[in-house]
Amino acid sequence: MSYIIGIAVVILFFIVLHYFTELEYKQKFAISIGVAAVIGGAYAYNQMSDAQRQHSIDIELKYQQGKNIRCEGLDVNQTGFSYSVGTQTFIGRESTDHYSRMFDASICQ
Repeated sequence: MSYIIGIAVVILFFIVLHYFTELEYKQKFAISIGVAAVIGGAYAYNQMSDAQRQHSIDIELKYQQGKNIRCEGLDVNQTGFSYSVGTQTFIGRESTDHYSRMFDASICQ
């Protein structure tokens, strides 16, 4: 749906430029391409953010299920690490060798 709205905005913008400005065709086309690039960039950024968020959710779910998660070559699990939901970070528990080590969930697999 967002594709359709983005394309419609670019077409509408080009029509407004065409009929209500005295710019040359090349200038109108360049401006329209610029607007399309901004819309495309915003869409790509949203897709990337959604993928990163989904990855963090998947990592948190594995942690909650008691599975081992690999972070920078180290196995992270519930016995050695706690999970901070607010910062999406694994923090080493006090009674372990990994005390105060921290791993961002986005770097884990």
